[in-house]
Amino acid sequence: MTSTDSAQTPAKAPAKDPWDLPDVSGYVVGVLGGTGPQGKGLAYRLARAGQKVIIGSRAVERARAAAAELGHGVEGADNAETARRSDIVIVAVPWEGHGDTLKSLREELAGKLVVDCVNPLGFDKKGAYALKPEEGSAAEQAAALLPDSRVAAAFHHLSAVLLQDPEIEQIDTDVMVLGEERADVEIVQALAGRIPGMRGVFAGRLRNAHQVESLVANLISVNRRYKAHAGLRVTDV
Repeated sequence: MTSTDSAQTPAKAPAKDPWDLPDVSGYVVGVLGGTGPQGKGLAYRLARAGQKVIIGSRAVERARAAAAELGHGVEGADNAETARRSDIVIVAVPWEGHGDTLKSLREELAGKLVVDCVNPLGFDKKGAYALKPEEGSAAEQAAALLPDSRVAAAFHHLSAVLLQDPEIEQIDTDVMVLGEERADVEIVQALAGRIPGMRGVFAGRLRNAHQVESLVANLISVNRRYKAHAGLRVTDV
């Protein structure tokens, strides 16, 4: 190669730092199912970290009562208003109502980043076990039902007990984040990182969501045996 050829070859851009995440402090976060244990706990932690949060419920009075209990500027609204007013919408509804809830909000969720944290589980006398939705996972069901939304999956493995305990300053755990677009995944990673002790880690595309959702059944077994509130840490990352 001549010196002229070398001069004309464009320099290769340096690889992007995977921990260079966006500032998400200005986003409004809505939580569908925000009056349930998981949704309420996430709303509390995000609002306590300074995020603007709206919690949604089918019954607006219930949402407003829960918001007043949480404080930190949390607002309560019905699910449709919550979806309309939010930039990022976390889906924390019970699995049994997952599909119907999302179908009813398709218009309000259009153009939004939707973060599904629902775990399809069954329970019997042997304990918790994973269910396999027809679409493959709750997150993939959300993507199928919301073609005009950007769907990611995260926040599956968090203890509602720890999330809601005001005496706990930080929650030491990693959050597995899945999605199709890197920009959306990084927004969710950054959102997780707003909560002291948490870290968002990219864990693949939505086709890999089933095993992440299913792992909650294993964590429930861990918690019952060891009287714990187990979370996850990814090593060497």
